[in-house]
Amino acid sequence: MRAGAYSPNHIGNDAAILNIAAEQLRKRGCEVNIYSEEQFNAGAVTEDIIINMCRELRSIDLLQKREDAGALVINSGYGIENCTRERMTRILLGSNIPHPESLMVNTDEAIKDNLIKAGITRCWIKRGDFHAMHKEDVSYARHPEEAQEVLQEYFLRGIKRAVINRHLEGDLLKFYGVCDTQFFYWFFPFKSPQAKGSVDKVPAGFNPEYLKTICRRAADVLDIKIYGGDAILSPEGDLQIIDFNDWPSFAPCRNEAAPYIAKCVMSAIKEHLNKKS
Repeated sequence: MRAGAYSPNHIGNDAAILNIAAEQLRKRGCEVNIYSEEQFNAGAVTEDIIINMCRELRSIDLLQKREDAGALVINSGYGIENCTRERMTRILLGSNIPHPESLMVNTDEAIKDNLIKAGITRCWIKRGDFHAMHKEDVSYARHPEEAQEVLQEYFLRGIKRAVINRHLEGDLLKFYGVCDTQFFYWFFPFKSPQAKGSVDKVPAGFNPEYLKTICRRAADVLDIKIYGGDAILSPEGDLQIIDFNDWPSFAPCRNEAAPYIAKCVMSAIKEHLNKKS
C-alpha cells in the first residue's frame, strides 16, 4: 500500500485500486498478501513478486535492491524514481516527448532574469526533488517576480530543487493506462458533459490515438507499467504531457482498469518465471 503521506486527498482511492487489483489476481489463482509501506520498510515482505504503490525514499531504495537481487517489482523502483519531477522532466524532454519548456533550478537561485530571457511569464513551480506531498508543492505564478517569491518559500520549507514549467493555454486532460494491455482511458475533467471516448464532445484537433501513443512512449522511457497523468490540449490542437504518475488512483475508471492491471501483472509473472527456469 502507499503510505498516507503520499496520498494527499486520495488515501481511500489509492487503497481501493490496490485492493481491487489484488482481488482480480486472486481470481486468477494468485496468493496475494497485502502490506503497508511501513511494513515493507521494516522488512516484513519476503515474497519475490512485489506489486506496489510505494513513494517513500526508503521504499524506493529497497525496491531497487530487491529488483537487483532478482525480484519482480511492478512498478519498478527505478521507474518510480524516474517519476520524481526533475528526473521526469529531463527524461521526457530528452526523449522528445511533448512537454512544456522548463527550467530546473536550485530554490536559492535568482531566477527572474532567466525567466525573462526565456520569455516565460506565467509558469508553474513544482517540487523537483521528489513526489508532491502537499498542494503547496505545485504553485502557479503570474509573473517572474511572483515566481521568485514562490521559489523562496520552497527554500524556506527545505525543498532544494524545483522545476519551473511554462504555463500552457488550453484544456486540461487526464489519462490512465496499463502497459502491455489495451487499457487506456482519458477524459476532460472540466468539460460538461464528460467527454470520455466521444470525439464530438471534445475540443477540435484532439487525436486520442496520438495521446495514447505519446503516453505509451512516456511509460516506456520512464520504465512504468501502470500509469496516469495530465496533459494540455492547446487551442491549436497541440498536446503536451504536464505530469506523469506511477500508479495513480484510477478513481474514475477503477473497476474498468483492475482486470487489465491483473492481466499486466500475470504477463510479467509469466515472463519472470520463464527467465528463472
